Amino acid sequence: MSKETPAMPHIMVVEDDPVSRALLVGYFEKEGYRVSASDNADDLLQRVEQERIALVLLDIRLPGKDGLTLTRELRAASRVGIILVTARDDEIDRIVGLELGADDYVTKPFNPRELLVRARNLLWRVAQCAGSETREAEQGCFRFEGWTLNPHKRQLVSPDGRIERLPQGEFKLLMALLSHAGQVLSRDQLMDAIHDREWTPNDRTVDVLVGRVRRKLDDNPADPRLILTAHGAGYLFAGELD
Repeated sequence: MSKETPAMPHIMVVEDDPVSRALLVGYFEKEGYRVSASDNADDLLQRVEQERIALVLLDIRLPGKDGLTLTRELRAASRVGIILVTARDDEIDRIVGLELGADDYVTKPFNPRELLVRARNLLWRVAQCAGSETREAEQGCFRFEGWTLNPHKRQLVSPDGRIERLPQGEFKLLMALLSHAGQVLSRDQLMDAIHDREWTPNDRTVDVLVGRVRRKLDDNPADPRLILTAHGAGYLFAGELD
């Protein structure tokens, strides 16, 4: 009977040899891990993201895309743990795989105890890295009047938990106001803050963006509480920052 629990990391085995695949799945299921398996990697990138896979055991020699190509693609898009599964005479491939971003490798035939130790150590490092990134992201957030702005993801989170990813212009405007809370920013200063190749800022651009941000913050334009108009001078953020 499986000892899997919801808290256990999710491991993906990508191996086209059915015997090797069954052995790998059996090793980790016996230890209580959640394990998925496939004989190809056609949808691997999508599955890693959607299924919150923490570790991929990836055979180098696969039909279609090989393990080295997949290692490069995975590492470009994710911090998932990658252990390459190789034959004993694949020394060059192992070196290339590590250079492309693989974390470790194992050779066939497997030593189960060594494999489990390597996997546990890598899963621990992946978890530590993810926890560190989460703490850094939380430390960089702006919190005000029940709202949260996550600059790392350009996400605005409402007091009731609704999440919206802000367009670039609205995000830069709100960031500028929050970074100078209580200080009047002129239209020229706000235009500088939002200016990039996609924008041709002018007075009207700033006013339109302020109106959009106010609506998203449920800040009544007729009687705003958060973003106030300093007539003839510009705008200021008047809310309480946590």
